[in-house]
Amino acid sequence: MKNQRALIMMALAVLLGLLAVALAARWLLNSPMPAAGKIVVAKSDIDIGQRLTPALFIVMDWHAPSVPKGAFTDPQPLNGRVLRSSLLAGEPVSEAKLAPAGTLGGLSALIAEGKRAITVRVNDVIGVAGFALPGNYVDIIVSTETAPDPNAPQERAHSISKIVLERILVLAVAQEVGRDETKPKVVNAVTLEVTPEQAEKLDLARSVGALSLALRNQIDPAATTTTGATKESLLPAPPAAPVVLRAALPPRPRLQQVRAPLPVQHRNCISVINGLHASQECF
Repeated sequence: MKNQRALIMMALAVLLGLLAVALAARWLLNSPMPAAGKIVVAKSDIDIGQRLTPALFIVMDWHAPSVPKGAFTDPQPLNGRVLRSSLLAGEPVSEAKLAPAGTLGGLSALIAEGKRAITVRVNDVIGVAGFALPGNYVDIIVSTETAPDPNAPQERAHSISKIVLERILVLAVAQEVGRDETKPKVVNAVTLEVTPEQAEKLDLARSVGALSLALRNQIDPAATTTTGATKESLLPAPPAAPVVLRAALPPRPRLQQVRAPLPVQHRNCISVINGLHASQECF
C-alpha cells in the first residue's frame, strides 16, 4: 500500500514537471524577439593613427539596447577619417574614437587641441625599463646643480633632484604609437604630450640637467608638492656627540710657603778699648 502511494506521487511530480516545461517553451516561442540593429565593426585589428577606408569594416547585427553611442551604421562616412585609439577585430567604431574630420594621419592626429608633442631622449633606465608605453602617464624628474650665491663666496653649488612636470601623457615610443601595454620595449626616445608652458619647462630642464621618467598610475590624478632631494637631505650629517658637563670642583686652598729660619752661627767676639772708645770685634 505504501509503495503504491509513493509511485503515484512520483508519477504526478513527473507530469507536473513536463507540463511546466511545455508552458515555458510555449511562452518563449510566442514572446517577441529583441530588436536588432546594424552597426559598423572592425574587420581586423586597426592601429592608432591609421587612416580608414570602408574595406577595413563590416556591418553586423547588434543588440539594439546595447548599441554604443555614436556608432556608425554605414562604413562610407569613415573613409579618410583617422583613429585616435586602436580598434580590435569585432569592436564597434564610434565618433569618440576618431580624430576630427580633415585630420591627417600620423602622430599629429593624436595630439589634443591646445597641446603639443615634444620628444626627449631616454635609455633603459630613464625610460622605466621600457614600461613607459603610449597611453601611460609619467612624471618628469630633473637632476642638476644649483648655482652658488654670488653674495656668499664660500658657498658651493648644490646637487638637487626635483619633479618638474606631473602626469604627462606618453604619445609614442621611438616611431611607434601602438598601445600594447603587455610588451615593454626599451627605446632611445619618448614623445610626450604637453601644454606650451610645459614644453618650455621640459626644454629648459633637459638643457640644465639629466632627465628621468617616473611611471605613475593611470587613474591617479593627484598632484604632489615636493621640495626636491639634495645631498644634505639624502645624507644628513651625523648628530653631534653630547657634551658632558662636569661638576665644578671647589678651589684648592693656596699653600703659603714658610721659610725655615737660618741657622744661628756662633762667633767669637772680643772687646777692644781704644782710648775713650770701646768696640767689639767678632771672628
